[in-house]
Amino acid sequence: QVQLVESGGGLVQAGGSLRLSCAASGRTFSSNARGWFRQAPGKEREFVTAISRSGGATYYADSVKGRFTISRDNAKNTVYLQMNSLKPEDTAVYYCAADPSWAGVLVDAAEYDYWGQGTQVTVSP
Repeated sequence: QVQLVESGGGLVQAGGSLRLSCAASGRTFSSNARGWFRQAPGKEREFVTAISRSGGATYYADSVKGRFTISRDNAKNTVYLQMNSLKPEDTAVYYCAADPSWAGVLVDAAEYDYWGQGTQVTVSP
């Protein structure tokens, strides 16, 4: 079993920055696809960004492209999400996800086997 724990959420003004972390523990594995999703109140969970096993490939939703950066440290089993130029519409619970068997980039939530509990990000106007 794998546990994913997000941290780094909080309240920030529009234009500000936050850095989220997602640490894996338990039956840990470094070589896997990882991703971030978010869910705003009253909306469905949506894809934000994903990173490949090696970290060499990434993919972003159009809404965050140029503002968010995903990265990973396989030695620490941790994935990061640097969020800059935050907007009120970025307000949501952010979830990290992991898949143990896929080496590439996964954008479909249904493809991920493990999920964190989520961390709240609130961006005030």
